[in-house]
Amino acid sequence: MSDAATPLTDFAHRTVNWSIFLSILLILAGFFTLLLPFIGGIGLTIFVGWALIISGVAHLVFAWKSHTTGGKVWEFLVGLAYLFAGIYLILHPVAGLASLTLLLAFYLFFEGIFEVIGYFQVRPRHGAGWLLVDGLITLLLAWMIWRHWPSSSVWAIGTLVGISMLFSGFSRLMLSMSAKRVLKAF
Repeated sequence: MSDAATPLTDFAHRTVNWSIFLSILLILAGFFTLLLPFIGGIGLTIFVGWALIISGVAHLVFAWKSHTTGGKVWEFLVGLAYLFAGIYLILHPVAGLASLTLLLAFYLFFEGIFEVIGYFQVRPRHGAGWLLVDGLITLLLAWMIWRHWPSSSVWAIGTLVGISMLFSGFSRLMLSMSAKRVLKAF
């Protein structure tokens, strides 16, 4: 029985070590993205561009396979829209970054509104004030990005992605280190 557990334990040790390594890479990527947020924003814009191109091609394939005329036309038009948007983002990443930044400001605005509304729905519950704080901070961030747009394109997306990568890396590292401590018992 111990022979059967050994390969599984070895696999778990290798997996945890890879997880620690990848967490450290994510922390470093987040740190460098915070140092150079414009470059991080351009990288994200190009990534989104390629994702849109792949989605556009998928919609065009679905249009080809659709059995109804309305389905074919709709899938074809959606596919072209995705394809053109993706090509535009890749060919014009700075303008694309400005567009994505404005879209981010609108997203954060509506998210903040919904969080404030959510606060009023759960107000009697313990800790509901945090939802209001989150909504107000989100609205403030949306206002800051919109107020300084298009110059906010230089920092907004790259900074937010960098912070996200940094915190994701740290949380994954802590989880991996915790798993490593548990595995040492085996």
